[in-house]
Amino acid sequence: MAKVIHTMVRVLDLDKSLRFYADVLDLHEAHRLDFPDFALVYLRNAENDFELELTLNKGRAEAYTHGTGYGHIGVVVQDAAATHAALLGKGYEPAAVKEFKRGDELLARFFFIQDPDGYKIELLERHGHYQ
Repeated sequence: MAKVIHTMVRVLDLDKSLRFYADVLDLHEAHRLDFPDFALVYLRNAENDFELELTLNKGRAEAYTHGTGYGHIGVVVQDAAATHAALLGKGYEPAAVKEFKRGDELLARFFFIQDPDGYKIELLERHGHYQ
């Protein structure tokens, strides 16, 4: 059986991305591989063993394109409204909190935020399927 261990995104400013992921998702550096032309930095937190790999291609100045295939990374939080307010207080600009319903049944409460390189992250309140 396969075990998913990480997803990778390319970043232009590693320090800015490290601050963002620490502030927004409480992800911190767990492992780093530094080479002359690139660096791989693996982020995680105590809640899981899945990692986010940040890849810095040294010397690159132009922004990466995301094409039409990339969607988002999904994470769960205890309280979407409180998390949203905390991020606003830190100076970030998350989109509005929304609710996804089937009739009167709440399926999800969530909002999106973008990292410094434009990658979308969906923060879902821990509820139902999203645990």
